Amino acid sequence: MSDYSIWVCEYSYVKNYHKSGVLYGAHNQGFVKLPYCYVVIKGRDHVAMVDVGYNDKDYGKVLGDRFGVENWRNPTTVLAEIGVKPEEVDTCFITHAHFDHFGNVEDFPNAKFYIQEREIAKWVWAMSLPDRLRWMMVAVDPGDIVRGADLARQKRLVTVNGAVSDVLPGIDLHAADDSHTWGSMWVTVRNDGQAQSQDSWVLAGDLVYVFDNIHGPGAAVDEKEVYTPVGLAVGSQTNLVLATEAMMKQVGYDSHRVIPVHEERLRDTFPSRITREGLRITEICLADGETSKVSA
Repeated sequence: MSDYSIWVCEYSYVKNYHKSGVLYGAHNQGFVKLPYCYVVIKGRDHVAMVDVGYNDKDYGKVLGDRFGVENWRNPTTVLAEIGVKPEEVDTCFITHAHFDHFGNVEDFPNAKFYIQEREIAKWVWAMSLPDRLRWMMVAVDPGDIVRGADLARQKRLVTVNGAVSDVLPGIDLHAADDSHTWGSMWVTVRNDGQAQSQDSWVLAGDLVYVFDNIHGPGAAVDEKEVYTPVGLAVGSQTNLVLATEAMMKQVGYDSHRVIPVHEERLRDTFPSRITREGLRITEICLADGETSKVSA
């Protein structure tokens, strides 16, 4: 039995994102399309999200324009394609505090947010540094960090330290410190509810951008995976590789079950459709009794 449905919902995209940000060392390999997405996890008793995108206004819009983001749509429009309203979301897991993941908390008024304590604390520290050190803030809206602190004031922000099991039934959080960001994390959905699950999905955040981070661009078909880390990291590529190994181990080294939300080629692996807004909905799995949101 499957307890949760999982959809990857595209809310905007960058048509030409330099591949060196996606894949470490890919300086001469051109550009790729980079979907901007969040994930919806819908169960019998909960509607949860992994990340919340950004709001296309103020400094969020400045960053979106700087990165070349196109076709932004708000959560009301995007989530309607799977029959969900933002007000129905009760839990949001923030994998890291980059603007395109943590920049739209205000659109989810009834949600409680989970983030690694190290993640938000280190961005406060980074904000305090002299401007000559601002490279590390390249993808962060300081306003998002301030809004995160206000969520804490409202008792709607839960800061966690390391791994947490069953934060919702069958859903676990896992930390990857000093990797893509100071306190990145991934979300594991054990869709049969068992401790040693045979039906787990790993929602990787930005610890894995594309399939090539797992399979390696030079790995032969008959070889095992050769991990190649994400290019953009305030921590280390070594920690990204170790996090990839930990994620793969959780799913029995079945790379099909590690979901990179920035991967355009999810469309070739899972059922999907393009919405009237020109954005893709990808259906990872369906809970028992749930109807497909991508099939006619």
